[in-house]
Amino acid sequence: MIATILILLAAFPAPPKLNISSSEVQELVQRAHKGDEAAVAQLYQTYAQRIYRYVAYRVSSSDDAEDLTAEVFVKMVEGLPSYRWTGAPFESWLYSIASARVIDFRRRNTRRPQSELSENLDSSEPVPEEQLLNLQEVETLRQAIGKLSDEQQNVLVLRFMERKGHQEVADIIGKSVSAVKSIQHRALIELTAHLGLEEKVRHYLRGLSNG
Repeated sequence: MIATILILLAAFPAPPKLNISSSEVQELVQRAHKGDEAAVAQLYQTYAQRIYRYVAYRVSSSDDAEDLTAEVFVKMVEGLPSYRWTGAPFESWLYSIASARVIDFRRRNTRRPQSELSENLDSSEPVPEEQLLNLQEVETLRQAIGKLSDEQQNVLVLRFMERKGHQEVADIIGKSVSAVKSIQHRALIELTAHLGLEEKVRHYLRGLSNG
C-alpha cells in the first residue's frame, strides 16, 4: 500500500526549475542585505512560485496562500541581517520561514476542508503527470494529507511535491535525516489509513495499468 501512495504522490507536478546559480543567489542576498530593492525584487521573482506552491498545498485557499507567501518574503527581508550561509541552499531558509508561517496560520484558524486546488499549482505547459491523476484524485489525496500532523504534512509536501532530498528537508525543519525518514514513514502509513480501503486506492491506479 505504501508503494501505491508513493506513486500517487510522485504524480503531483514538479516545482518550476530555478535558472540561477548559487553564486548569483549569494550576490543577490548580499545586495538585498544592504537594502538593494532590485535585489529583493529579484529574490522574490526567483522563489515566489515555489514558495507559493508549498504554501498552497498546506492551506485551504489561494487567497490564504497568496497572503502567507507575501508574509514569507516580508520575513525574509526582516531576517536578512541575521542570515548566515551554512552550506544549505538559500531556498531552504525560505521554506523554513514558510513552514513557520503555515503552522502559525493553521493554529490560528480552525481547520477547513482542502476544497480548492489552485490552478496556479500547475505549470501552464502540459506535463505527463496530468495524464496520471485527475483533479478529483488529487483533491482526495490532498484532503487525506490534511488529516496528518503539521510535521508529517510538512515532510510529505517537501519530499514529494517539492522534490526535496532528505538532507534538505532536515535542514528546513531542523531535524536529523534519520528523523525525517522516520516522520516520512509514519506519515505514509497514516496516509494509507486515511485513504481507506485498498480497493479505493486500486481504483486510482486502474487507469495507469490500462494506459
